[in-house]
Amino acid sequence: MAVTAAMVKELREMTGAGMMECKKALVETDGDMEAAVDVLRKSGAAKAVKKAGRATDEGTIMAVVSDDAKKGTVLELKCETDFVGMNEKFKGYAERIAKVALANGESDVEALKEETEGETPVKDIIADCIHVMGENTQLTRVKTIEADAVASYIHLGGKIGVLVTFNVEGIEPTDAKLQECGRNVAMQVAALNPISATRADVPADVVEHEKSIYIAQAAESGKPEKIQEKIAEGRMEKFYKESTLAEQEYVRDSDVTVNQYVQSVAKELGGKIEITGFVRFALND
Repeated sequence: MAVTAAMVKELREMTGAGMMECKKALVETDGDMEAAVDVLRKSGAAKAVKKAGRATDEGTIMAVVSDDAKKGTVLELKCETDFVGMNEKFKGYAERIAKVALANGESDVEALKEETEGETPVKDIIADCIHVMGENTQLTRVKTIEADAVASYIHLGGKIGVLVTFNVEGIEPTDAKLQECGRNVAMQVAALNPISATRADVPADVVEHEKSIYIAQAAESGKPEKIQEKIAEGRMEKFYKESTLAEQEYVRDSDVTVNQYVQSVAKELGGKIEITGFVRFALND
């Protein structure tokens, strides 16, 4: 019986085994699907089947940046135990997948699974990870971004991953000092988890919600309406300074804001740097 691509695909979906393994099993069994599953199970190639239902509460966050520092990818690869999640071999699989996403500008999990590293689909890389590491593995999130300059930071050995983006003028994106600055800003994002890069980027519904709370608090003071307005405005300013990246107190130097730190680097490099955004993935968040 002729083995078709559709048959190989069906067997892959049933077992999680690689394409070539599935094809060989179907050829060996003359196209008998059930017999092919048995062949794969006996060889250990289909052990992903038994693991597919296990809970994946651990894993790693991986972030990679392109050689020209203009594009970055961050993803979450989940597994069953922290032991495996912190394993360098497991992180190696995450890095391989992240590089495929980066190369293809991919931010959709299901689409990424169909992308390839050479001739190997990402879903086969995941299946191989299951076979090698012995735990259920799930690709759960991925985001790829582009900008004038991108920098990354991984916190707590893979528990948090951050990408930050900048507009730059007169500075190469790959400049070591700029990348160091980007890493420091990304570290700030990992530590303090701001709402947005700037106050202009805070979602309108969040602004309205905060304003309504501060107005209600000011009203309880019993002071004149104009004073109440000033009280509410003051609390909104405090909110922006605590919740937006550019205005936050810089964790490595409390005498300056993050934006002031960035501008000091821009001055040193003789160009312009503007914080434009970030992506922050925390494991299980």
